[in-house]
Amino acid sequence: MQDRTSEWFVPKIGPRNFRVGVGMLFLPYTAIVTCFAAWGSLGGTFVFDRLVAICVIYFLAVGVSAHCLDAVGGKTKPWGALPKRKILAIALFSLVVSFSIGLYYAFLDSSLLFPIGIAEGFFLFAYNLELFGGRFHNNISTIVSWGILPVFAGSVIQTNSISIETISLSVISAMLTYFLITTSRKYKGLKIEGMDLKKIKNKENILKFITLVVVVGTILFFVIRFI
Repeated sequence: MQDRTSEWFVPKIGPRNFRVGVGMLFLPYTAIVTCFAAWGSLGGTFVFDRLVAICVIYFLAVGVSAHCLDAVGGKTKPWGALPKRKILAIALFSLVVSFSIGLYYAFLDSSLLFPIGIAEGFFLFAYNLELFGGRFHNNISTIVSWGILPVFAGSVIQTNSISIETISLSVISAMLTYFLITTSRKYKGLKIEGMDLKKIKNKENILKFITLVVVVGTILFFVIRFI
């Protein structure tokens, strides 16, 4: 499936380059991972600037850098031919900014961010560039890097610790991530076949529902914790 500009998360109006640029970010999935990082921060005592920082880190690292690398470095080219140097420059710039923010807090008082950052960096390159023969381009890598580590990072940036509450939240985020990626894979398969429009719409609605529940749930979680 070379042309993904018909996907539900891609703007329906505007120049093609704009639509592809927004589509490449996979904003619903990026929002979910960013919310998982917020969960970790909101799971205990939190400081607002650190909550914002971890959300910015994951938005840039996953939403921008990882998806840009996937667009130009993966075996499939879901967005067609792209200006490789420009996309790689955006990916590396976003990664430098996100890691710089993370390193600031790691050196300040959140040293557990070091191993989390190393692990996330490994998965970011190994998964999206399909290194090592694509051995890490699988569900387990996605669940760990998108579902578990963001929650851990959100907690660590606040307290430099991982509590029972954090682990409980990571179990929920891991299950949601598994359901998300398996549903997304079925959805993409149906889109490629293009035969059963009812099933395609059903899977699309499930993906929209997951996104809505996670985003709205995170906002409510924040409001409750803030109050």
